[in-house]
Amino acid sequence: MPLTLATQSPGEPEIFASLQGEGPSAGMPVAFLRLSRCNLACQWCDTAYTWHFAGDERPHRSGETFDRKANQLVLGEADVASRIAALGQGRLVITGGEPLLQGGALARMLEHLPDIAVEVETNGTVAAPPRLDVRIDQYNVSPKLAHSGNPADLALLPERLDAYATDPRAWFKFVIAAPGDVDEVLALQARYRFRPGRVFLMPEGTDSATLRARAEWLAPLCLEHGFRMSDRLHIHLYGDTRGT
Repeated sequence: MPLTLATQSPGEPEIFASLQGEGPSAGMPVAFLRLSRCNLACQWCDTAYTWHFAGDERPHRSGETFDRKANQLVLGEADVASRIAALGQGRLVITGGEPLLQGGALARMLEHLPDIAVEVETNGTVAAPPRLDVRIDQYNVSPKLAHSGNPADLALLPERLDAYATDPRAWFKFVIAAPGDVDEVLALQARYRFRPGRVFLMPEGTDSATLRARAEWLAPLCLEHGFRMSDRLHIHLYGDTRGT
């Protein structure tokens, strides 16, 4: 089956080279592949064009819905691999949406790119099929807290979080909008025994002023609890724009 991608402009897939903006690989030059569709609906999602299509009644704070035809593009696996290879990067970040919803097609696509390091950004609710899992070098797992608007029974699946907690390839990134959100992270850390050095706290925001304001109170909380802190480098560099 082909892959369903997000678009950076009508008819153009969101496949691009940039600097990774978040998490343990921040600042690294990488190729990005953004896929469409998600099984969750974060009310603050900054890529709602990957899932909040016309007719989708799941809430998003913008209230905006997107035309599916203009924001999705279906491409063959070999075509996607060729476009990624043409960017000349040694590392690929696969993001979404929730990219693991297309695990089978991703596995086949990556078989065309045997020498590239692969990083997957996931919400932590979907398991990669074995054929894909063996090709993943790093999982950036971002479990969704209550302020995302997702029910915990959909967003925080014990069997998946247990699996990631014991996977040496997994790092955890939590989006923090208010200081109280850190209490949820601490509870999850106690339940799943996440190693603090593998946990990033990242301020929620899509503009530099918001990120910097929240970083002021988030930094001391990271220091207090031994968590790492992630900025959103791409927002400072390029703003909240596609293909960056």
